Amino acid sequence: MSGVAIALRRHYHQRLTQNPLPGPAEVVAWLGAVQAQDYPGAKWALGLRMQDAADDIVERAFSDGAILRTHVMRPTWHFVTPADIRWMLNLTASRVNAASAYMYRQFELDDALFLRGNAVIARALQGGRQLTRVELRGALAEAGIVAEGARLSYIVMRAELDAVVCSGPWRGKQFTYALLDERAPRSRALERDQALAELTLRYFRGHGPATARDFAW
Repeated sequence: MSGVAIALRRHYHQRLTQNPLPGPAEVVAWLGAVQAQDYPGAKWALGLRMQDAADDIVERAFSDGAILRTHVMRPTWHFVTPADIRWMLNLTASRVNAASAYMYRQFELDDALFLRGNAVIARALQGGRQLTRVELRGALAEAGIVAEGARLSYIVMRAELDAVVCSGPWRGKQFTYALLDERAPRSRALERDQALAELTLRYFRGHGPATARDFAW
């Protein structure tokens, strides 16, 4: 195939030129995961692939938990669906942790501290509570865990990677966190080979034509 043909086919499979999807959750499910470090840009990426797109539709899907935002794939946020979040975390969290190992050491974060932090965060969020990052920092401080700046970011990211928390609804203009078990109680669990097969399917279906090398990258 020529470069132009490949580009056109990729636009088609990404639903950018034809066959827009009904809503945000369908877009995220089709692609598997959508990079969401830049939240406004990520919303636009969903809207480009939707029928009758509007900002409030994407915002409602996020606040209602139809799409979730968590650290997965790489040390960065992605949108995923509640049905997919757990098997994706099981598949990719170890690699994200490996990529973050140097920064963990820089901030004197080890497995024992992460276990303590996860327990504190889980207790603070029990019963359907949603807390901002500042409020989680306060809960950690009360338990004797220093959590400021980037150190707090890595502690909360590890709670995401360990499937303790994920995004909650907006509170005013602030993001919140919620317990994953409460936000996505029907999330699928897949064995590793099944998860790899599912991720492969999503990638080539939503991003192809592509090579095995593209997928591995």
